[in-house]
Amino acid sequence: MHRQVIAPAAAALVLAFAAVSPVTGWAQPTSTKPRIEKAADVPRFTYRIDGKVEDLLRSAERFAPFGAAVRRDTESLLANYDIADKGTRRDLIATLAALDFLDGQYERAIARADEVRALQDKPADKLLSGLRLKAMAQAARQHPVGSEPWRQAVAEAIRREITPMPYAVIENDIKGAKASAELVGEALMLGRAREVWQPIVDQNGALSSDFAPGVVASRLNLLTLLPLKTVLIDTYGRYLAANKVEKPDIWAAREAVLPAGATQTVTVAVWDSGVDTRLFPGQLLLGTDGKPALIAFDKYARPAQGELMPIPPALVAKLPQMTARSKGLSDLRSNIDSAEASQVKQLLSTMPADQYKATIEELGLAGNYQHGTHVAGIALAGIPQARLMVGRLEFSHTLKPEPCPTRELAERDAKALQAAVDAFRQRGVRVANLSWGGSVGDIAGDLERCGTGKTPDERKALAREYFDIGKSALVKAFASAPEILFVTAAGNNNEDASFAESMPADIVAPNLLTVGAVDRAGDEAPFTSYGPTVKVHANGYQVDSYLPGGQRVALSGTSMASPQVANLATKLLVVNPKLKPAELITLIVDTAERSADGRRNLVHPKKALAAAQAAVS
Repeated sequence: MHRQVIAPAAAALVLAFAAVSPVTGWAQPTSTKPRIEKAADVPRFTYRIDGKVEDLLRSAERFAPFGAAVRRDTESLLANYDIADKGTRRDLIATLAALDFLDGQYERAIARADEVRALQDKPADKLLSGLRLKAMAQAARQHPVGSEPWRQAVAEAIRREITPMPYAVIENDIKGAKASAELVGEALMLGRAREVWQPIVDQNGALSSDFAPGVVASRLNLLTLLPLKTVLIDTYGRYLAANKVEKPDIWAAREAVLPAGATQTVTVAVWDSGVDTRLFPGQLLLGTDGKPALIAFDKYARPAQGELMPIPPALVAKLPQMTARSKGLSDLRSNIDSAEASQVKQLLSTMPADQYKATIEELGLAGNYQHGTHVAGIALAGIPQARLMVGRLEFSHTLKPEPCPTRELAERDAKALQAAVDAFRQRGVRVANLSWGGSVGDIAGDLERCGTGKTPDERKALAREYFDIGKSALVKAFASAPEILFVTAAGNNNEDASFAESMPADIVAPNLLTVGAVDRAGDEAPFTSYGPTVKVHANGYQVDSYLPGGQRVALSGTSMASPQVANLATKLLVVNPKLKPAELITLIVDTAERSADGRRNLVHPKKALAAAQAAVS
């Protein structure tokens, strides 16, 4: 079963510029259309590619038939199906908008971009979605794309639009856009074409519609983003410099401080990529051998040893460099001008093509290695009564999945999931944090990258089979431990976790709580996923915590929001150990404060702790 940590993986930020600003437009569906309720049920298509994908991206003549086929199929989906999820419709229209621009249909691209502002849900998206595409299309009506007048016209259009916008609403998005522009380089931009899509084409002779929108976006960005790099950095930088306003921190006033003299210990599991337990002396659950309690499985779902995932010997000496790069990417996201940020900008924007694969895979490895420790630092903060048990998983970090999905692996993984929960029960765990996830679509993508399955439909069937094995096992495991509260991250794909079937975020269980992310002011994080299972939101934007070895770095993600709620649940159990998972969820959800737009339910730790204490008397 495909599974990955849910964090702002370095590669995700590195490749953020490859996403076309989403635009959408959708006529009200008629009742005669087949309705699609899950992302995995969206029909898939296949596009034959002869030769090099890179040549397709560079040549308008070679791209034209590919683009026409993608347009035909995308339009057919919108015309012939009632797609329940607005985000999926938005992505389909985004691809059409990119094709409009590439075909020189600038008025149509502008019209599509205008539609989005009435159809988006997140406040920042209502203001910013489609902004860059619209500015490029407006400028292209008067100037050749890529020319200096075009570049300046694009910059002026963006500047004119964002200047009056409320800084508090769009700050995080603008910082992310600036960071992405700073990382743009040709090798980075073409890396996925060379190292991910080309191997698929070499194996299958074609790409599926799961990957085709990325090809369209890359063609657009190759033509536009490199010429715009300096003016985008300047435009976004000027806006940020003119609005140096520190957002209010709502969380300091909401902090739950345990009463003096509280002695009840609570066992907490961080079920993640591993934890450097040396950083948490006095907060560890120890076995009879005096060692920290641990259950671990490798990426093949086989029992393993060690509280941290093993690092290949050749890369051990590079761990300090990996840590510096993680900090640099985080600083970029925060618009912090640090030495680490400058180094990672230089690395990624100027790297030779033959270094792309190794560089991206090292960033992925570092992210996986660091993730669990960072999560643990958040979950344990301010709770000397917490006792940590480590549940360690391993995640693939390579561009080609290793291992590739198989039924045997899915079944072995299902047994490992149950074994981990059994171990938690045996050691008295009361709260477990799960900042990882995976979907049917993720598995289908892995199968295609691995060359498994001859058609999208065959891969779809296999992905469904493997996914259902894992999800059924996890649902059963949750049910087998009714005394444990499981807290999980919503996901970082800005999508409906239930429609995407992002597991475990989409699971409904009486002892599971799914958490979305907001920033220090309670504003919705650009990346956070959402949906009916997401009951509360916590700070997941630039949250400071430990990396292995002890350095502290601020990272963003729903992975950082979830342990905030696990931390709160642990505090509630310290003052009221009789609380059951359903009661913990009720306390946390009912004391949270709903935002005016109804989209966020911000946890209020101080109120929840007071309510738990009151329930004791």
